[in-house]
Amino acid sequence: MADEFVAEVARLASSPIPISAYTNVHDARKAYSGETILFGNPAMIVELLPELPNIEWIQSSWAGVTPFIEHDRRDYVLTGVKDVFGPQMSEYTLGYLLAHELKINERLAEQRKHNWYQAHSGNLAGKQLGIMGTGSIGQHIAMSARAMGLEVIGLSRSGRSTAEIANVLPVKELHKFLGQCDHVVSTLPDTPTTQNLLDAEALAHLPAHACFVNVGRGSVIDDDALVTALNRGSLAGAVLDVFDEEPLPDDSPFWDTPNLSITAHISAISHPLLLVPIFVENYQRFLRGETLKHIVDFEHGY
Repeated sequence: MADEFVAEVARLASSPIPISAYTNVHDARKAYSGETILFGNPAMIVELLPELPNIEWIQSSWAGVTPFIEHDRRDYVLTGVKDVFGPQMSEYTLGYLLAHELKINERLAEQRKHNWYQAHSGNLAGKQLGIMGTGSIGQHIAMSARAMGLEVIGLSRSGRSTAEIANVLPVKELHKFLGQCDHVVSTLPDTPTTQNLLDAEALAHLPAHACFVNVGRGSVIDDDALVTALNRGSLAGAVLDVFDEEPLPDDSPFWDTPNLSITAHISAISHPLLLVPIFVENYQRFLRGETLKHIVDFEHGY
């Protein structure tokens, strides 16, 4: 989508921004001539970092910035993406939770067998949704969830309440948090403190009727523990949009795990219409020597 990004930059910028766009590392490497700003795909940019000595600022086109956090070089300002993916991820999360409560997959399976399936549906209204990660995405999910009658509880590193989530527990109270949830969604980033946060012991604190949705990063969940819980029926369902390895390997046990829905990292799409306004505003701030928006803390990973 490089050409679309360039066109959107030209449309939004109040004065022309000199920009060259490339769709692969090889072409970008050949074209680099000392530019100080990069805007793009973290996985591609980190391949180039050792060869870009003049870089002062990088604007990520992803919400997740793990490739930068894992790289040794940190002598530049890194800015992320905030306040744009909430609507998409809210619809994804609530859509799958509704499908779970309404037994849509079961009803379709029975329909194909010509069975008159009369099992009762569940409800979202009145149940409690646990949101792991109370940043902009988590808060938008909370706002949308409350509109559907769900109660909301949050989990964050600090445990501080937010504008949209009044009841927030710190990570050290993870088990207490999980025990209060009917369903859980994770929006957490990939950081050392979130690795396998949901292990077998943690999952055991969720009620058997719960559904787990992951739109954050695959590293938050212990894959083997999740597969075991779903196979045993100690967890009613899971929806995974993110994985440690993408695309998901053909031999992954996830493909054949019951009550597990898999999507290909599509819960929110990094479209130019969403991302370019962030870049253009930050570019103007950069020229004026002002503090950029959405600066990433390399130590925290977000």
